[in-house]
Amino acid sequence: MRCASPIALLLAMLAPVTGLAKSPEAMTAEGAVAGTSVHGIDVFRGIPFAAAPTGPNRWRSPQPAAPWKGVRVAQDFAPDCMQTPSPTSEAPLRTTPSEDCLYLNVWKPAAAKKGAKQPVLVWIYGGAFIRGGSSPASYDGTAFARAGIVFVSFNYRVGRFGFFSHPALSAEAGKPVGNFAMEDQVAALKWVRANIPSFGGDPAKVTIMGESAGGTAVINLLTMPSAQGLFRGAIAMSGGGRSLLPTATQKRGEQVGIDFAMKHGISDTGVAGLAALRALPAEAVRGSDLFADRFAHPSTYVGGYVAEGSVLVGQSDTLMEAGKFAKVPVMIGMTSADGGLTFARDKEALYASFGEHGPALRRLYDPQGLVPFDDLSRRLTGDQYMAEPARFVARHVAASGQKAWVYRFGYVAESKRAEWPAGAPHATDIPYFFNTVEERYGSLTTALDRKAATLAHRYVVNFVKSGDPNGRSLPAWPTYNRLSEAVLQHNMDAEATSTFDPFRERLDILEQVANSWANK
Repeated sequence: MRCASPIALLLAMLAPVTGLAKSPEAMTAEGAVAGTSVHGIDVFRGIPFAAAPTGPNRWRSPQPAAPWKGVRVAQDFAPDCMQTPSPTSEAPLRTTPSEDCLYLNVWKPAAAKKGAKQPVLVWIYGGAFIRGGSSPASYDGTAFARAGIVFVSFNYRVGRFGFFSHPALSAEAGKPVGNFAMEDQVAALKWVRANIPSFGGDPAKVTIMGESAGGTAVINLLTMPSAQGLFRGAIAMSGGGRSLLPTATQKRGEQVGIDFAMKHGISDTGVAGLAALRALPAEAVRGSDLFADRFAHPSTYVGGYVAEGSVLVGQSDTLMEAGKFAKVPVMIGMTSADGGLTFARDKEALYASFGEHGPALRRLYDPQGLVPFDDLSRRLTGDQYMAEPARFVARHVAASGQKAWVYRFGYVAESKRAEWPAGAPHATDIPYFFNTVEERYGSLTTALDRKAATLAHRYVVNFVKSGDPNGRSLPAWPTYNRLSEAVLQHNMDAEATSTFDPFRERLDILEQVANSWANK
């Protein structure tokens, strides 16, 4: 008989005082783990799903985690991945980032019947692929577990650790490389498939959900051969749906890697140069401003995806147009004050950037010329990068015979309405989908905020459980199709209303823009 771990004994002693129960345990392929149990929810944090991507594993595909003996304590978050955290993040990290970061977390109902198989939700965080992690309080999975869902969050490499190419790396791997972040995501999903039954989850009922870069990742996972069969539903929040940010060619990616190496005095492009790159301090690889590094001359950060041909076999929108994507139900949408990207500094430059379509966009977005530039830019690029691409994905999902649901989240916390008069900014929908508004707004949370969170969360829970967000006593959310153009709008009164897309005319013009750019 295995003796209880010391931490389990301590928790048992504290249970009458703190509400903590006996430390729950689960068995993974690498060994047993002991988590915590609080008010009917078992939580396991910091479980390795791959080996540390350090030393010789820096810029390698995720390697198997080493097995361990006895019971591994899994009660604290492991470090989020190496990065420079944003001081204005909607989801601030609660760990000190480290290069050793390939860990995941599991929330599950403690009282689930033995042998029960519950649906699983896997969360993929955002952060422009240069920051983010699984530790933020807004990403807590308790509400999902309380609703009968096994919730999983995990870390994946970001920035130059997650996206990097170099001739020596291609030679070592025997193929082009560059998208280690996406390989981490697939490795985490494979861990879920292999291990989630030990936590009461059903590996055949996995839904993936991500926001911003995480939403973009969800859309790309739909098209990645290595991810096929690992999930049965997908939720993409503010993840776009078109490849508007260019994917670097392998040649370009490797040149950026060479230029980064040269910046650090490493000119060799063979084995010796690779060893020197891997010996660089993590802080040197991280850098201080990856946006500046991307647009520097020469560029020393590739900026995201690399077209290496095996992990990413093509642009996600091109693959969707060819029908090469997972045929699963999809929930997709954006916030009402989402945004995109432009280098224009005034209205005339903004309209000019759309070429022959500029006059039509001027008529639709600012016919009187009275909209302030910043507001105009946010509205137009938000539709360009978020709304129209989401519609693009929904149309292809529906055409494939699967169901798609499109939303716009427009609720703003009452304490933020003076600060955010234009609507719900990017990423502010997350605590509502998670039902963690009190984690985000603390004592400023109002009854109306809680009502909005309960509503949004219930749609997500229903989708994870059945592949359909609709449920008893919820406002009906029709599926999207080319005739109905149905969009569910979450409103400022904490209600939701399904309408014919009120911005269809704008999106039709932006669709023409996207098609003209794709054909160049």
